[in-house]
Amino acid sequence: MIKESSVGESDKVLTLLSRNLGLIRAFSSGSKNITNKKFSASSLLTYADFSFVKTGDTYKIYEAEQKESFFDVGNDIVTLTIAQYFCELATTVSPVETPAEDYLRLFLNSLHFLIKEKKNPELIKAITELRLAVIAGYMPSLIACDGCAVYEDDIMYFNLQNGKLYCRKCLPSDNFTVSLDSTILSSMRHIVFSKFENVYKFSIPDKKINTLSQITEKFIELQTEHRYKTLDFYRQIK
Repeated sequence: MIKESSVGESDKVLTLLSRNLGLIRAFSSGSKNITNKKFSASSLLTYADFSFVKTGDTYKIYEAEQKESFFDVGNDIVTLTIAQYFCELATTVSPVETPAEDYLRLFLNSLHFLIKEKKNPELIKAITELRLAVIAGYMPSLIACDGCAVYEDDIMYFNLQNGKLYCRKCLPSDNFTVSLDSTILSSMRHIVFSKFENVYKFSIPDKKINTLSQITEKFIELQTEHRYKTLDFYRQIK
């Protein structure tokens, strides 16, 4: 469950990212009551099985069973903010009432590594942003320079707007290009091209993670043409 809205004293409208139906909004009666069987499954950052009935354009939840909760982050405001940012990303980018298995898999795994495995939050954020871009159809072109096809140089350049890679000789003059050293470029290639089961399995020096994260967040913002409120807050607290 990635978003909730209160309705009256005891009911909720939930925004869910589902495997078979993508993003849907569903009415959940009584789920604000702690004694209700749907209470735990209807909490933010919860992975659960839901049973629906659809009347017209409205989904109604009649059964719900929690499978795993990702809300237990203690006092770690950074981790909680990134988790909520993932929810905002999912709400903005995921398909509506269309199968979304790849989206669900990405967000569930990212929440697991972020909260359960306690991996570096900035790195998990960067992986999620760039891999999400691939899934959503914004795949960057990182194989070689778009101008001359050179594979790698001491410094390569990445255009955040068109998603293309350039060498120094072919570098266009615009305000959307950032420099990539070999470590950052290698990390981005791994995130984009590796099999999903390997996407989280790489290391990068801590001092490089922040640079990678800045690049991926600017890229996803430009590609989705969306300003993420949770990301604004994250920038203030990190």
